[in-house]
Amino acid sequence: MTNSEIEWKISDGLVDYEEAIAFMEQRVADIRAGTACECVWLLEHPPLYTAGTSARREDLLQPDRFPVYDVGRGGQYTYHGPGQRIAYVMLDLKRRNPDVRWYVNALEDWVIRALQEFNVTGEKREGRVGIWVPRGGEREDKIAAIGVRLRKWVTFHGIAINVEPDLSHFGGIVPCGIGDEALGVTSLVDLGLPVTMEDLDVALMRTFDEAFDPLQKAG
Repeated sequence: MTNSEIEWKISDGLVDYEEAIAFMEQRVADIRAGTACECVWLLEHPPLYTAGTSARREDLLQPDRFPVYDVGRGGQYTYHGPGQRIAYVMLDLKRRNPDVRWYVNALEDWVIRALQEFNVTGEKREGRVGIWVPRGGEREDKIAAIGVRLRKWVTFHGIAINVEPDLSHFGGIVPCGIGDEALGVTSLVDLGLPVTMEDLDVALMRTFDEAFDPLQKAG
């Protein structure tokens, strides 16, 4: 399967979180039923926090700052908001590769390849989900979050890449449960790169096929 066999859905403006969840639920059911093709949906949300299945209430530092949604994806607390590109990924792993580890590795690889288009070196870290950018010394900043869910081998939820969000909004949570002072959050613009959403979308579409090659081994 190639990029051309996937529906790429790109939304302008801010998409309501509950609307996005309802769309994914229906699309996953339709993919399982064989009545719809796979889909990658690129969008932005209004400011909100999501709590994954491993979220700890003490990591929600400012519960009244933005709406908080409990979701079925893996992971802990995450911020979503304007300036952050969300990619909701709905794939049929039975047709591709029924291996959760392979899938998460492919998502990570996809983000890394897309960032390379802007000469940004994103890296994986053992025990820390997401993609990190070394900032010198022991400092590392997270530039992309990953949270996945599968239903009978059909995927949903996906990735969030910081293009130009208000990074202060991450202060309302302990992002992904990591409170180490040497670990922060960054974005493409924070790194000094005038990247637009459209630029990133092109990079994501261009690097998708190679990242999700079924022959790719989980790392």
